[in-house]
Amino acid sequence: MKLLVFVLNKEEFLEDVLEAYVEAGVAGATLLDSEGMGRFLAYEVPLFAGFKEFMKGNKPYNKTIISVIKNDAVISRVKTLVDQVVGGLENPGTGIMFTIPVDWATGLVPEDEEV
Repeated sequence: MKLLVFVLNKEEFLEDVLEAYVEAGVAGATLLDSEGMGRFLAYEVPLFAGFKEFMKGNKPYNKTIISVIKNDAVISRVKTLVDQVVGGLENPGTGIMFTIPVDWATGLVPEDEEV
């Protein structure tokens, strides 16, 4: 089991990304409003106010999607589909996706149930 974490920087893709998750077989996910460290420093910490110029054009907020997934093939499929939706995660400013091992979890929706 793994925790799949995806920080989506371009919120306009959120609906399509969630559709990709469903298509890949993800039974459930949690959406979190999030913000990058650079934005926080530039706008909330006076010492780093000079970062504002560097931040121009960047969206200040993003969405973080987390999901516990039992099957590695599902993770691979999600990555492939999300890449298609956002135009490639290797492009700067698109987002970041990673996994973390999960030793134990309860209360999960079975992956073979309809979403």
